[in-house]
Amino acid sequence: MPPAPQTPRMVGDGRREANAALVLRAVLDHGPVARSAVARLSGLSPAAVSRQATDLTRLGLLRELPGPAGAGGVGRPRIPVDLHLGASGGPVAGGVHLGVPASTLGLVDLRGRVLARRLVPHDGLAPDRLPATVAAELRAFLDAHVGTRPLLGVGAALGGRVDPEAGTVVRHDALRWHHRPLAAELSRALHGLPVRVDNHARAIAQSEILFGRPAARRSLVHLFVGNVVDAALGIAGVVHHGPGSAAGDVAHLPVPDSTVPCPCGRSGCLEATASNTAVARTALRRGIVPEADYFLVVDAAAAGDRRADRLLRERARVVGRAAALLLDIANPDLLLVTEYAALLDPEYLEEIRGAAVDLSYVCDDPERVVGPHAGPATLPVAAGTVLLNPLFRAPLRAMREVAAADRNG
Repeated sequence: MPPAPQTPRMVGDGRREANAALVLRAVLDHGPVARSAVARLSGLSPAAVSRQATDLTRLGLLRELPGPAGAGGVGRPRIPVDLHLGASGGPVAGGVHLGVPASTLGLVDLRGRVLARRLVPHDGLAPDRLPATVAAELRAFLDAHVGTRPLLGVGAALGGRVDPEAGTVVRHDALRWHHRPLAAELSRALHGLPVRVDNHARAIAQSEILFGRPAARRSLVHLFVGNVVDAALGIAGVVHHGPGSAAGDVAHLPVPDSTVPCPCGRSGCLEATASNTAVARTALRRGIVPEADYFLVVDAAAAGDRRADRLLRERARVVGRAAALLLDIANPDLLLVTEYAALLDPEYLEEIRGAAVDLSYVCDDPERVVGPHAGPATLPVAAGTVLLNPLFRAPLRAMREVAAADRNG
């Protein structure tokens, strides 16, 4: 892996950091863009924009493009600046989504675009061996795909309760992890590379805020339905964590008419009823698939199996019912739903939308219920966002940390 860019010593108060973040975000949203336009968009003076753009270019986060921005005129042409993207040798971030049967590795650029990805199956692997196994696969993946580009670090996203400040997985029932220092484990295995961790529902929500629809920056609720079911809330561009980073635990919301037993001791909980694991077991019991594998159910539906399609539509309506409840509680600008079948086939998203709007008391607009902007690439983009979001919030500090890790690695 190539070394991270060397970072000059930064001085001054928090205003310089805030200004750098404003410039970087303006270029993310509008680039390629002239510095004069950045001043107008950010509310900063042209001199402040020029200073910050110079610093961010020196750090490798921005680059000047060869052509002028807009029409010509008297004097020096306006040279546009843009993010220094991976395709032109700019910095990249690694990402890993740690799932229960498999993990997804990814490499993304500063716009959250996936440059490479790989699926790592590990069904049946002992949970204690998972971090070392994934780290080894990730190390080989990064060595194969980073090339000469600066590597900023790795973001890791997974289900359960995750404390990003401590870098620990507080609780992940499916993996039987409790207070596991995952960020430190992965960083050691990756020779000191910076690693950040977060819950995957929050990571996808932050990805939508950073790279997706503008409405997400006002307010959104995200419902994640996979082997783990959880949620996230974002207001004014910030994803809520709550005390102990426990916000978003919706696994035990009650599902009317469901009698499926839950490990918590009750029946009819959302995760026990609608998770991938639950759907796979139902499909096996109904004779739809030869083994309890959710992805076989999706494949069967895609191949025209009406029983599989009916089961996925049943799940979609349960998800829509939960979405309606979340709409009524938060009334967000967007209700984001990550559900694998709906990512692949918009008909299942329509089922979710229909149930949500039919049952919600406050939402009569189905277009407020959407899938993630990244589509099937949602998981690697979200994992990379765990690392990139702090960069866009405080780029000077983030690059100092990258440089320090590189010196100590």
